[in-house]
Amino acid sequence: TDSSDHADSAEEAKPPTARARPRARHCAIQALYQAQVNPLPPVELVAQFRADNELEEADEAFFTDGVLAVLRRAPEFDADIAPFADRPPEEMDPVERAVLRFAVWELKERVDVPFRVVIDQAVTLARRFGASESHRFVNGVLDRAARRLRAAETVARG
Repeated sequence: TDSSDHADSAEEAKPPTARARPRARHCAIQALYQAQVNPLPPVELVAQFRADNELEEADEAFFTDGVLAVLRRAPEFDADIAPFADRPPEEMDPVERAVLRFAVWELKERVDVPFRVVIDQAVTLARRFGASESHRFVNGVLDRAARRLRAAETVARG
């Protein structure tokens, strides 16, 4: 393919680094938390993170795709989470809800990311931003959710 076809894409202008995806997830959880406590239109929220240089060294396309999907499809992702949690998503801590919604988006839409990576990254974010036991809760919910959302992959990899 001709690389000039993609020259106008800001997301592809920066070469990806090993930290680009984890940084994008980190920013996404911050944005999704902010959206719960101080709602903004989704596109405006993403633009704010770009303007504040929060996305420097992040995979901007991954951040944008995930944040916009979660904000637009939150009820769908909550329905995916609910059968595997001990409480409804609306009763969860906002950090747990943000982490779980983003991880469910990854499990459903980003099959290029192995399910174990999705779970590991979500647990790391819950440990960093959540309450003391949030990471255990997130791990349990996502472990069960991955068995349904990525059935073939979880069976193949154990």
